[in-house]
Amino acid sequence: MERFNRRKFLAQALSSSAAGLYEFSHNSIRVDANPGGNDLDNVMKSFLQESVVPRNVIDWFLDPGKTHWAKFDTEIGYTLQDSILKDGLDGCYTFQSYPHPGARKMINFADKPCRINTYGNSFTQCAQVSDGESWQEILAAHLGEPIRNFGIGSQGFYQAYHRMRRHEATSFGAKYIILNIYDDDHLRSIDAWRWIRLPYSRKQNAIDGKTHFHPVPWVHPRIHLETGKFVELDNPFPTPESLYNLCDADYIYETFKDDIVVKLHIAKVFGKADNDNIKAFKKLADILNMPTDFTSTEAIRETTTKLHWAYGFRASEHIIEQAAAFAKSHNKKVMILLSFSRNNMIKACAGQPRFDQAFIDYLKANDIIHVDIMEKHIMDFKNFCISPEDYVKRYYIGHYSPAGNHFFAFAIKDALVNWLDPKPLAYRDKKPSLIDVY
Repeated sequence: MERFNRRKFLAQALSSSAAGLYEFSHNSIRVDANPGGNDLDNVMKSFLQESVVPRNVIDWFLDPGKTHWAKFDTEIGYTLQDSILKDGLDGCYTFQSYPHPGARKMINFADKPCRINTYGNSFTQCAQVSDGESWQEILAAHLGEPIRNFGIGSQGFYQAYHRMRRHEATSFGAKYIILNIYDDDHLRSIDAWRWIRLPYSRKQNAIDGKTHFHPVPWVHPRIHLETGKFVELDNPFPTPESLYNLCDADYIYETFKDDIVVKLHIAKVFGKADNDNIKAFKKLADILNMPTDFTSTEAIRETTTKLHWAYGFRASEHIIEQAAAFAKSHNKKVMILLSFSRNNMIKACAGQPRFDQAFIDYLKANDIIHVDIMEKHIMDFKNFCISPEDYVKRYYIGHYSPAGNHFFAFAIKDALVNWLDPKPLAYRDKKPSLIDVY
């Protein structure tokens, strides 16, 4: 695969609107906003204190006798299990089931051979809709063949890639692999523990609810600051017993105080970085061909926000290259789908610069087969005389509503039909027989 122009990539990344994304509020921490300063270690301790998980929550998460949305996995942190949640359209209950091997229940043409597997986070899993309302099932019904759904909510692109490698080596593997990237997945991939980046209010809701607690550590890639190459890091908490260390504030501090991704997040939230941190940030920026400015609080925030996103985008490039190599060696094909949050879709429909333009340019420059759903929504929005907010309400209820999944299915349909060989039954030149269908 041809290497993308890094200088162009970063120049565009710096001009994007990424700096305004995911600026989480940590209202329980009160610190001096001056850059540098001697209290940075106290900021780190106070910040990580928010991530301590009560022991009874870990008890609940690991207890097979308790009702829980997720279950522990030594590699990717967790997988999903059957659940009924009151999170659907108009406040309805949704029914989600995950029979062996953990893929979401297949309904349409489920008895037919499956040649399409899909991997990604909750926009692949299709959270907030019931079995049968996912974009995979909508497409399966239309195309005349099944599509398997291996999506797991809240995981990143790298974790989805690891699950892909796991299942594609089994009898459930498929010729055609779809990897779906959500806008925050670029950052999730490089998190050792995504829970750290979640707002305090979301952590408290998960702790109070217990049944939906799931963000535990997982495998992740990191750039080695001396070599500039990516290294693949194992889950730092690989056993059920090790999760109880997440209940210990001192253990969390010692484990994550030197984590460069945690340091980037603290710097962009609080505008604080000491000399050692700045030295590490500059090394990373040099690897990514990115300019830096640490002369003020706002400069620190802006530089580290852009650096964090550039790191995430570069990780996604690395993962795509790894997935392409895996697919080629196993005689498989890969397609990338891009999904987006409600807020980013509103901004796009309002004409604001997109935060990921450099990543889009990377996909195009390298002729990577992909479908950009943001582009599809912008085109669709032009058919309406309503506000971007009202337009997005047609399709989103947090995640996609059933109508949103229907839109997504038919927005990617043409690309999927043209990708498959032979084409799906519904699009073959020769009329299928009833035997083919039934």
